[in-house]
Amino acid sequence: MENRDLINRLRQFDAYPKTLEDFRIKTYAGAIVTLVSSIFMFILFVSELNYYLTKEVHPELFVDTSRGHKLLIHVDITFPRLACSFLSTDAMDASGEQQIDVEHNLYKRRLDLQENPITDAVEKHEVGTGKDNSTEASTDKSLLDPNRCESCYGAGDTLDSCCNTCESVREAYRKKGWAFKPAEVEQCKREGWDEKLKKQMNEGCQLFGTLEVNKVAGNFHFAPGKSFNQHHAHVHDLQSLGSQKFNISHKVKTLSFGDPYPGIINPLDGTQVIAEAEQMMFQYFVKIVPTTYVKIDGSVLHTNQFSVTKHSKVVSSGMGDAGLPGVFIMYELSPMMVKYTEKQRSFMHFLTGVCAIIGGIFTVAGLIDSMIYHSSRAIQKKIELGKTS
Repeated sequence: MENRDLINRLRQFDAYPKTLEDFRIKTYAGAIVTLVSSIFMFILFVSELNYYLTKEVHPELFVDTSRGHKLLIHVDITFPRLACSFLSTDAMDASGEQQIDVEHNLYKRRLDLQENPITDAVEKHEVGTGKDNSTEASTDKSLLDPNRCESCYGAGDTLDSCCNTCESVREAYRKKGWAFKPAEVEQCKREGWDEKLKKQMNEGCQLFGTLEVNKVAGNFHFAPGKSFNQHHAHVHDLQSLGSQKFNISHKVKTLSFGDPYPGIINPLDGTQVIAEAEQMMFQYFVKIVPTTYVKIDGSVLHTNQFSVTKHSKVVSSGMGDAGLPGVFIMYELSPMMVKYTEKQRSFMHFLTGVCAIIGGIFTVAGLIDSMIYHSSRAIQKKIELGKTS
């Protein structure tokens, strides 16, 4: 008896009283409301599930205390109107020292005026020297004495130095810091230096690869002419390229300082610049923010993100400023570091969201169905009263 009283008392706490099936009325309006609310419920559930499955990224800001890291620069830039043989790449750090011996992996690809590759082969490029591994001589080597020792025209390291090619004479002049005039060098005449320059005037160049430099402020640039240091100044030899003007139009496919991470934006990617005049200098001032990205599996990626401002001017002409035509990228590093950490979203938050979606839509749909049902009943009664009167 006591157990039956306890069960009857427990029944009073039922928040979901049931009605008899005989007293339930199903309507077409209720069916439509049920279908529409079910569709909305499914859409919101999928949206909540997608939100739960995506990683949550927490940003943090720290003072950069990292040491010993290198700055890895990925570059892919095209010069549609500047031949590869004219193009030189140099990297310098804040101390003013030219980074010749840094680890790097840069390549050149010759292009025609429609930006199609002329050959499938690429040329390895050495930073700071403007030199590649595909220097060719048009002269038949079988006609030359293999034991010959030709003059370096006073630019050799010793009196008995040998310069058997135009390129070796040019390199000796570069080390001395002398102006190189190929028209006065027998090796260059024999190899058809002038003809080679004229042939490559209507070519473009794609330069791509990586640079690995010290993690200090510095710059790297792409400019015509072979580079060398003269009286503690960094200069480019443009005299050996004749009196031609250079079109520095360029397209930046990729420029990044480090490996990519999810959501990174490199502001120079896809940039296309058409030079409005010849002999133009394009300067990009880059502010680099060291970035650490911690993935959900615990792996850590050390990279960088950056912002950039651009400046351009005409140089080396009657109305131009002093300077060198080319593309110059000056970068500085921020003392602050950004850290992104991936985290899995809370399952309880997902469960709460699903319950809120189901309960909320069910309640709102019930209110709408009740309003439609009672409104239709009231209208029907008025119609019936109007007919009887």
